[in-house]
Amino acid sequence: MVVYVLALLIGVIAGLRAMTAPAAVSWAASLGLLNLEGTWLAFLGYRYTPWIMTVLAIGELIGDQLPTTPSRKTPLPFATRIIVGGLCGAAIAAQGGSFLGGFVAGAVGGIIGTLGGAEGRARLAAAFGRDRPAALIEDAVAILGAVLIVGAIP
Repeated sequence: MVVYVLALLIGVIAGLRAMTAPAAVSWAASLGLLNLEGTWLAFLGYRYTPWIMTVLAIGELIGDQLPTTPSRKTPLPFATRIIVGGLCGAAIAAQGGSFLGGFVAGAVGGIIGTLGGAEGRARLAAAFGRDRPAALIEDAVAILGAVLIVGAIP
């Protein structure tokens, strides 16, 4: 049951920041916290994958600050967050042999994170009178949340 909660939560992180979740999962696999050997997601633990995912995550954090960045609720970014959440959830549930359950939990988390994150950020931006502080808080929540989630993997 714990792996499904963690799969859901990593999906929420993917909904907040699509590349932060796979970067965290990839580091967990690379550091031996998550055993993906012999699975179709084993590439997440390969030597260079965490570094590539980290560069992509940093790029997303920077790109999110740009005024031309589209809403996460438009079809392509929304679908990406659902799929990435599902894949990260599947990776977390892989040790228990439940790819499908982890994928579904992660995808649902991706939906929750996308919609909830957009609403939360909009409210924070309204309270601050500008978007940047809200975006930085969301970044911090995504990064810290991802670290805590992969650190809790049984």
